[in-house]
Amino acid sequence: MAFFMGIDVSTTATKALIIDPDGEVVAVASSEYAYETPRPMWAEQHPYLWWTATVDSIRRVLAESGVDPADIGGVGLTGQMHGLVLLDERGEVLRPAILWNDQRTAAECDEIRARLGKDRLIQITGNDALAGFTAPKILWVRNHEPEIFRRVRHILLPKDYVRYRLTGEFATDKADGAGTILFDLRKRDWSAEVLNALEIDPEWLPPTFEGPQITGRVTPDAAEETGLRAGTPVVAGGGDQSAQAVGVGAVEPGVVALTLGTSGVVFASTQEPFIEPQGRLHSFCHAVPGRWHLMGVMLSAGGSLRWYRDTVAPVTDFDTLLRPAGEVSPGCEGLLFLPYLTGERTPYPDPLARGAFVGLTVRHTLAHMTRAVLEGVAFGLRDSFELMKESGLTEITQVRASGGGARSALWRQILADVLGAELVTVNTTEGAAYGAALLAAVGAGVFPDVPSACSAVIRITGRTVPGPAARFYNEMYPLYRKLYPALQPAFQEIARLIA
Repeated sequence: MAFFMGIDVSTTATKALIIDPDGEVVAVASSEYAYETPRPMWAEQHPYLWWTATVDSIRRVLAESGVDPADIGGVGLTGQMHGLVLLDERGEVLRPAILWNDQRTAAECDEIRARLGKDRLIQITGNDALAGFTAPKILWVRNHEPEIFRRVRHILLPKDYVRYRLTGEFATDKADGAGTILFDLRKRDWSAEVLNALEIDPEWLPPTFEGPQITGRVTPDAAEETGLRAGTPVVAGGGDQSAQAVGVGAVEPGVVALTLGTSGVVFASTQEPFIEPQGRLHSFCHAVPGRWHLMGVMLSAGGSLRWYRDTVAPVTDFDTLLRPAGEVSPGCEGLLFLPYLTGERTPYPDPLARGAFVGLTVRHTLAHMTRAVLEGVAFGLRDSFELMKESGLTEITQVRASGGGARSALWRQILADVLGAELVTVNTTEGAAYGAALLAAVGAGVFPDVPSACSAVIRITGRTVPGPAARFYNEMYPLYRKLYPALQPAFQEIARLIA
């Protein structure tokens, strides 16, 4: 019997899981770590943390499952997107990785638009230059750390550093590659035009592969460290959001994945490249071969709730915190929350955006504020759905909710009411790591393709339909939409004051 492993290198932990040929999870193990914020709005993490956590997670999941390493038929990789990992000619890390939620590169984004033209950039890559993406981070290092930049010989994404340590190979998948904005979206590979305009050596970039393709095999050294069998195939996998979509079965047009993790993601699969003309939505390659996806991202979804809990009620568990919020009427008696705690991407690509409570009065309690956070995130996610509709993507037949925030029945109901759509949950709860393991199973030939794998193992387990509050939220949403334009000048002033 062959088993398959998925490894998810996220911002806060590396998770390893094992599934059997029927798609059942056999065991899961994870190892946590932190990231650094050396300056306001910066986010960095040392790649060695990922490898140490990967070794620990693999060894633990093998031990807990009792699976013989010789029975692992393949490993799939996934992880946080857009991070910049720089290696020298010996494959040594040159500096801490700059992460997806880092907001330092506004000037470099302007430089990219100036070099290529914004319209041309979007036409080629499917995206505008945003601070979170990889390309402006490369320019930032060149502009601010020239001594380090002179030593660069390899550019990798976070999960692909783990791939390098496992296999000795430099490689990435099409979905993660597209998230660098160095990709030709239609050709599904690096764009010579973009690389030339930005003066980035194409030799520094790894070859790209479709999600289920084998990119290398576990080396004897990595086998000794991890406990895996030398020669175990490692497939390309996918960036966290495309692997998450595979993990919940959002691989066909019309099925939308809504992920409530640290960030909030609305993910719609497409049969062809679908580009929002202003770049307010992200258009990337899917981990499913020959498919693409349209995606809206808010940077602080579950992250908003975690910040709120850690700040105002640090010794309270989430269930206890949320319970009183269920007794508060929709709209929180006029209290609204803007969830822009780390800047924003969709629909406002603004690293200077800030969070805010608006409408506070002496009547408002902790429960009101808690519910306002849940509603504010839901309104922020609705922004992505509205943009997709405006862009002509009208085929939305089902919304599949996942991530830590989706475990809350209260939050699911608020989302269904705000979105005016039925939300479903599925039997697979391990998200991106599970999707990576399925991609490994497809690569091994257990399933003929990714949609077949998803159909075979993923089932709907629950449904949440819009309730009476949906009409009220529909009237309240335009008020929420007025807040950012009204406060945006103040956000810029705040940024200048603290610069």
